[in-house]
Amino acid sequence: MPKPSAGPRRSTLSSGVLTALSLVVVTGLSAAVGVVIAHEFGRGAETDGFFAAYGVFLVLVLAAGAVRVAVLPPLARARDEGVFGTVLASYALAVALAAAPALAVGVLAGDWAAGVLTGGLPAPASETAAEALLFLVPAAAAHLFAALAASALAAHDSYGTAAAGYALGSVLGLALILWRVGEDGIVACAWGTLLNGAVALAVPLAALAVRSDWGRRARLGVGARLVELARAAALPFVLQALFVVCLRFASGLGPGAVTSFTYAYLVAAALVAVTASSLGMVSSVPLTRAALSPERSSRHIVSASLVSFAPVAAAAGVFALVGDRIVRLALGPAYAGAAGGEIGRLIVLLGPWMAVSIGVTITFPMLFVAGRVRGLPSLAAAALLVHVAVAWVAVDALGLDGAAVALALSTAAVLAVLLVMLSRRVLLDAARGLGAGALLTAALALAAFGLAGAVLPAVVAAALGAAVFAALLAVASRLGLQQAWGYLRTLD
Repeated sequence: MPKPSAGPRRSTLSSGVLTALSLVVVTGLSAAVGVVIAHEFGRGAETDGFFAAYGVFLVLVLAAGAVRVAVLPPLARARDEGVFGTVLASYALAVALAAAPALAVGVLAGDWAAGVLTGGLPAPASETAAEALLFLVPAAAAHLFAALAASALAAHDSYGTAAAGYALGSVLGLALILWRVGEDGIVACAWGTLLNGAVALAVPLAALAVRSDWGRRARLGVGARLVELARAAALPFVLQALFVVCLRFASGLGPGAVTSFTYAYLVAAALVAVTASSLGMVSSVPLTRAALSPERSSRHIVSASLVSFAPVAAAAGVFALVGDRIVRLALGPAYAGAAGGEIGRLIVLLGPWMAVSIGVTITFPMLFVAGRVRGLPSLAAAALLVHVAVAWVAVDALGLDGAAVALALSTAAVLAVLLVMLSRRVLLDAARGLGAGALLTAALALAAFGLAGAVLPAVVAAALGAAVFAALLAVASRLGLQQAWGYLRTLD
C-alpha cells in the first residue's frame, strides 16, 4: 500500500499554540468548577468525600496524558507503513484492559472503594464519594480513550479537532454543573465531569471515522501494547506522587498549610501544562519522521523550553505582586490577607520547579520517539525513594517553602537522568542551554517586575512589569529566543 499523501501541515509552533489554547480553556473551566464548589458547598464532609473520589479521577486522567505521549510515535509510524488501523485497534484493546479494573471497582464496588478513600470521615463523606465514583470513574475512562483518539488524529497531522473536543466538553460540562448544582447538589459536578469526558471522546472519534487511513491488517500484539502503556505511565504517576509526598510532610505544619500548597501547586502545574505540554505533544509526530541526532535533540529541548519559560516567568511576576488579590477574588474572603499572600509567594517559589518541569515535559515524549524507555520504571521508583528523604529534610528545615524546594530538586534530578537516557551529549548541551535560558528569563522578569514593584502600587506595577518584561524579551531575542521561535515554526 502506498504511503499516505502528505497534505499541508501546520508548523509545530502553530499546532502547539492551538493545543495550548484548548488547554487554557480546559484549565480555566476546571478552575471554574473548583470555584463553584468552594462557593456553593464551602468545606465539610460532603466536599471531603467528593474530592476523595475526584482524586481517583485525577490519577486516571494523568494516565491519559501518558497514553497520549506514548502512542503518538507508533501511530505515526503505523500510518506511514500502512497498518494504522491494526495498531490503533491494539492500543484501544490495551486501554480497555487497563481501564476495566478501575471501572469494576468504581462502579460495581463503589461503596467499598468510597469507604477506603474516606477512612474515618463522617458517613456523608463516604456516601458522597460512592455516588461521585459512579460517574467519575467512567469519565476518567472516557478521557483515556479520548487521549488515544487525539493521538490517532495527531498521526494525521490534525490537532484542531481534538482541541475543539476537549474545549467543547469542558464548556458543556460546566454548563451542566451550573444548571443542576443548585437542585441536585455536589453530585452534579460528577455529572458534568462525565459529560466533559464523553464529548472529548466523541468529537475526535467522529473525525477518525471520517478521515482515517486504516491500511492493511497486521498482528495485534495487545500484550506488548500493555507493556508500552505501563512504561509510559510509570514516571508521570511518580511525578504526581512527588507532590503528594510534599503534602504529607506539609500536613505537620498546621492547619491551612496543605490547602495553601495545593492551590499554589495547581496554578504552577497549570502554567506548565498550558505551555510545555502542548509543545511536547505536538512535536512527537514531526520528530518521529526526522532523524533524531543528539544535536537535534538538544536543539529541540532548548528551543521548546525557551518558548515556554517566558509566559511562566510573566505569570510568576504577576503573582509576586498581586497574588493575594487574585487568590481572594477567585476563592473568596476566607483567602484574603495572609492566606492569599502565602499562596502567591509559594507560586513564585515554585518557579524553579516550573522551569525544570518544562524541561521534563519536553524531554519525556522524545524518549518514545528515540525508543529509549526501558529504564523509565526504574527511574520512577528511584525518584520516589529519593524524594521522600529530600522532602522530609527540606520541609523540616524550611517549612512550607521547603516543599517547593524539594519538588524542584527532585524534578531536576529526574530531568538530568532523562537527558542522559537520550545521550551524554544531550545532557551537556541541553543542560547548558536550559540553564542559560532559565537564568536570563528569570533575570529579565526580576528586573521588570522588581523595579516596577519598588516604586508603584501593586496593580499598576503588575501591568507595567508585564509590558516591560515583554519589551525586554524582544530586545534580548537575539540571545536565543528568536532562534527558538524560528526552529519551532519550521518543525513540521
